[in-house]
Amino acid sequence: MKELVEYIAKSLVEDPSQVNVVVTEEGEHIRIELTVAKEDMGRIIGKGGRVANSIRTLLRVAAAREGKRASLDVLEP
Repeated sequence: MKELVEYIAKSLVEDPSQVNVVVTEEGEHIRIELTVAKEDMGRIIGKGGRVANSIRTLLRVAAAREGKRASLDVLEP
């Protein structure tokens, strides 16, 4: 799932080298923290949070296929 979030984020931002994904697993729950350059925050969040919510939806589907739950946090740089 880390690879999925990294791929999507790097495809959206101008500076892919600043994309950082940290995964924390607690039983069946996976928490993914995404950090990007400050200039790229708008591209990841999107208008009204639509892009971030779309990434979360894809992540939930991927996690459900593995029988797990996942959440995505977009952190300020």
